[in-house]
Amino acid sequence: MSGSASLSISKIALVGNPNCGKTALFNQLTGNRQKVANYAGVTVERKEGSFITSANKKITLIDLPGAYSLKATSIDEAVTRDICMGTYNNESLPDALICVIDATNLRLHLRFALEICRLKRPMLIALNMSDIAKKRDINIDLPKLESILGVSVIPTIGTQKNGTKKLLKNIDTAFKIPTININDQTDLHVEVRKLLLECVHTPPNNTFQLDEKIDHWVLHPIIGPIILLVLLFIMFQAVFSWAQPFMNGIQDLTAWLGKIIADFLPEGTLRSLIIDGIFAGVGTTFAFLPQILILFLWILFLEESGYLPRAAFLLDRIMALVGLNGRSFIPLLSSFACAIPGIMATRTIPSARDRLVTIIIAPLMTCSARLPVYTLLISAFIPHRSIGILFNLQGLILFGLYLLGIVSAFFVALLLKKRKDSYNNTLLLELPSYRFPSIRNILFGLWQRVEIFVNRVGTIILTVSILLWVLSSFPKPPAGATGSAIDWSFAGIIGHWIQPFFTPIGFNWEICVALILGLAAREVAVTSLATVYSIAGVDSDAPGQLVHFLSTQWSLATGLSFLAWYVFAPQCFSTLAVIRKETASWKMVIITTCYLFFMAYFASFITWHITSFFS
Repeated sequence: MSGSASLSISKIALVGNPNCGKTALFNQLTGNRQKVANYAGVTVERKEGSFITSANKKITLIDLPGAYSLKATSIDEAVTRDICMGTYNNESLPDALICVIDATNLRLHLRFALEICRLKRPMLIALNMSDIAKKRDINIDLPKLESILGVSVIPTIGTQKNGTKKLLKNIDTAFKIPTININDQTDLHVEVRKLLLECVHTPPNNTFQLDEKIDHWVLHPIIGPIILLVLLFIMFQAVFSWAQPFMNGIQDLTAWLGKIIADFLPEGTLRSLIIDGIFAGVGTTFAFLPQILILFLWILFLEESGYLPRAAFLLDRIMALVGLNGRSFIPLLSSFACAIPGIMATRTIPSARDRLVTIIIAPLMTCSARLPVYTLLISAFIPHRSIGILFNLQGLILFGLYLLGIVSAFFVALLLKKRKDSYNNTLLLELPSYRFPSIRNILFGLWQRVEIFVNRVGTIILTVSILLWVLSSFPKPPAGATGSAIDWSFAGIIGHWIQPFFTPIGFNWEICVALILGLAAREVAVTSLATVYSIAGVDSDAPGQLVHFLSTQWSLATGLSFLAWYVFAPQCFSTLAVIRKETASWKMVIITTCYLFFMAYFASFITWHITSFFS
């Protein structure tokens, strides 16, 4: 059977090497008709979407994890192998496969394509990045390649709006069962060399000249790390500087809406719930969305440009000093966004020991949920002072906090270095070609982050805000009681009860309440403070007003101690749940929680006493 006339296809799986542009094609084909979950039994991300073919047929599309070979060395590759072979749990076998290969790196990608051909499943090959190959004068004889393999080879451009137009036009009739004669004993490297000789013409001194010129500086043993450090430094400066106008706009909008509703509602319980509970909590947290998006903008830009694997290569030597290798870099960088996907990304690390250590230290990377807390405290206690022409003191402090988290993570990894396993720790990594980031893909990634943030605000943070309002408003003080009414509430009672344990690090009872509720989500600490002080009669229903209150009512020692706590703060429940699922061990959850708590308490203790001494 060579054609697709008799094939009934409704479910297709996308497969390919990492960095082949597979996910960009998936986004092009499915648009917003997609959902993200995990495969049963493992925390490997499962992306599934749908699209309509030119024959008006609905197709379910699955984006399988990137793999270099069906001989799996990681959890990701094992899932891809088992799905393609129909042996993964109760997962149904896809009707057909689309193997995505990079037209500029055929030597590596064709080998995996031959492995897929060996499965003898209905398939086609999407020759992605064909535009870049054309610019580099890489001439690929598509009819001949199709004839040898016995499958359709369709050029695609994952970064352009109409880059999948030809694929969609032909997909109804393009799937074929490969006719190339290869088996388990075939030397695939030899077959790839034959294909390259017969089907691909690469002019001399071509293609990679620009990549090599850039890599001469980017991968330089001295200049390369400096470039990386400068990029990260500018990134954190941008997070603080670029976001301010947008934050001010959100604050003004929140204050305006709050005033309208406050004027409309009569005094009473309902008005207090909406103004002191929801607006003070949710509104304050929502203002920090621009900073989170700017952080993600940088990460997506670096990823789309092809720079991230090079950063992993640069840091391989540094990570070797603490017993890891460059593979741990991308999971740790992902943890700057959120520790949960960062921990999940460790599944690509073949070494069990490296994977476990990376999971343990991932929570020390400063996740975006900490950003609202950092911004609030830095704005309250660090003066807005320019340093030179481009930088400001607040941005430098923010960069220092991120750097402190990284250094601490390396220190913990160093302590765990004595644990060894038999895996060869040598880093083997593909360096993709540099490319201009796809604006569409970046905007799509930012939109997904907005959805995640809004969902958190609309579920966790809103729920906690209402809960905290209830705890802070009831019970009412008895007749003739003195002092603030909130001191008689459940929140006040809980806060005063645990305060003695935190007194040595300068925390008041309001901070103690914020620490407990912050276990639901890190940014809830800001929500908690805004709600508590609003109910206490302080006009703190906007970040600017809360900043002013903290700077005048808290000591510098308390503010810096709280800031130090959040560098190491024990993680939210969701992160701990992912650690439990990834390691299948409550012991690792307890160890991670305890060492983070110890480091946070110790850092706050030192910060509090040193600052108090010099204040």
